[in-house]
Amino acid sequence: MTFKSNITKKAALSAFAGAVVAAAMPAASLAQQAAGRPPQGWFKVCTKQEDNDVCIVQNLLTANNGQMITAVGLISVQGKVNRKILQVSVPSARLIPPGIQMQIDGGKAAKLDYAICMPDKCVAEVPLSDGMLASLKKGGEVVFTSVNFQRAPNPIKITLEGFTGVYDGEPIEQSKLEERQRLLQEEMQKKAEEARKKLEEAQKAAKAN
Repeated sequence: MTFKSNITKKAALSAFAGAVVAAAMPAASLAQQAAGRPPQGWFKVCTKQEDNDVCIVQNLLTANNGQMITAVGLISVQGKVNRKILQVSVPSARLIPPGIQMQIDGGKAAKLDYAICMPDKCVAEVPLSDGMLASLKKGGEVVFTSVNFQRAPNPIKITLEGFTGVYDGEPIEQSKLEERQRLLQEEMQKKAEEARKKLEEAQKAAKAN
């Protein structure tokens, strides 16, 4: 009974923490775009979830079409529940047993087991220890390697430049977060419209020939 209860609590916490990450990730990408830098970068957001204060330091890598390549979230929960975890999301169609291998500056790889897979992504998580956090703060880059359904390793390199300052610094204000999310939606709609027009032009050119 106790074992079942612990699993249920863990799953519930992972679910709500993951939902916070999912909601905040798009703003992370736009924050970098607005600053005139590539959409990769560390970003911090804090929120209140029931009786807990949740802060997430995150990084999101996306393809040109907006599709997620890798999403990283370091989640700190304080209050009724106290917990620190590292969550890494990768596209779906992954082999489950290998999990995700994490290497900091080419050091010994640590395995992150998958907690859940959904149609659009698989999420691995591991407790965020003081040692792991210290290594991330001192590191220059971290590589997350998942294995796709064709058994091909897919290593993704993420810089740790600016990580310490973001982790120890203040989160973005909620009003700015909401504004950036709105601007991101507008930008994505604009890109979708441009892609549609290019497709129509290509179809017209094909018919003319």
